[in-house]
Amino acid sequence: MSSTLRRVAPAVGLFLLAPLVAEFLLGNLPLTMLPALIALAPLYGGGALLIREVVRRRGQGWPSLVLLALAYGVLEEGLTTQSLFNPDYAGQRLLDYGFVPALGIGLPWTLYVLGLHTVWSISVPVATVELLTPERQTAPWLGRIGLAVTAALFAVGIAVTTAFNLATWPYRATTPQLLGAALVVVLLVVVALRLPHRAGAARGPAAPSGWLTGGFALLAGALFMLLSALPRSVPAAVAVLALLALYAAATVAILVWSRRPGWGDAQRLGLVAGALLTYAWHAFPESPVVPTPPAVDLVGNAVFAAGAVLLIVLAARRLGHQPGPAARAPAPPVPAAPAGAGAGS
Repeated sequence: MSSTLRRVAPAVGLFLLAPLVAEFLLGNLPLTMLPALIALAPLYGGGALLIREVVRRRGQGWPSLVLLALAYGVLEEGLTTQSLFNPDYAGQRLLDYGFVPALGIGLPWTLYVLGLHTVWSISVPVATVELLTPERQTAPWLGRIGLAVTAALFAVGIAVTTAFNLATWPYRATTPQLLGAALVVVLLVVVALRLPHRAGAARGPAAPSGWLTGGFALLAGALFMLLSALPRSVPAAVAVLALLALYAAATVAILVWSRRPGWGDAQRLGLVAGALLTYAWHAFPESPVVPTPPAVDLVGNAVFAAGAVLLIVLAARRLGHQPGPAARAPAPPVPAAPAGAGAGS
């Protein structure tokens, strides 16, 4: 492999992995829809890669990346697909449960779909590829030209997805709703880019093992999927409070653990493995959004689940062969990306 291909390989990997996790590993799309990657990769992959590159080029860390991932979710669901506001998106009546007339949204659906994008569409693919390339984990993967190309592809992905959704489900959110969603995206981006990158001194008891963080991620993922499938007979307020409690507990736990001695790639791999396996098992009871013969659906789910397990194994093997901390100190931050590129993420 040439030096150029080796240098951009992680970027290409993330560009393709993000849509594979977001739609195929989840079980939304069957194996036969793989050609759809041509349309999905610019949106999911372009967004994940752009967010990752902006954060790493600025020398920031995971809090900034997660906030930008949340901004991506609001952008996709609030402005591109408009599923946050469309009362009959894809004919599923997603907003009926826990509908808030003043905002025009269904709170359970909003919390659920934004959680999906924040964790699985962006954060998990980024973390997976970074764990597979430990020697370049926090270094930029693209130069200025590559960053500009990524931003352009992301813009194309947004345009194509928006056009497809408007043609398939002709719905227009109100101007206040669209402006509100756009304002939320901008505020999240501004806050994310202003967060300092302060690792701080590790303190307290030792961080849990990778096995424990993996079990925690699996349990949290199972609770998330369970809450997303609550029968409508359960009051919507219960679902909303439970989801908020789950998000708060997971956030606090990871923030506390990540500041303890011994926190590192093994623990991050546990979280990634638990998240990937959550999607893998969820795909089997999930029905694809397009008509698919049961046998084809089963085979596809098995293939993508096996792919997720393979990625986990490869990352674990890389973890076992990586050099010590002194040999792979984080690369110094490079000059920040142009303001337009950062805001576009």
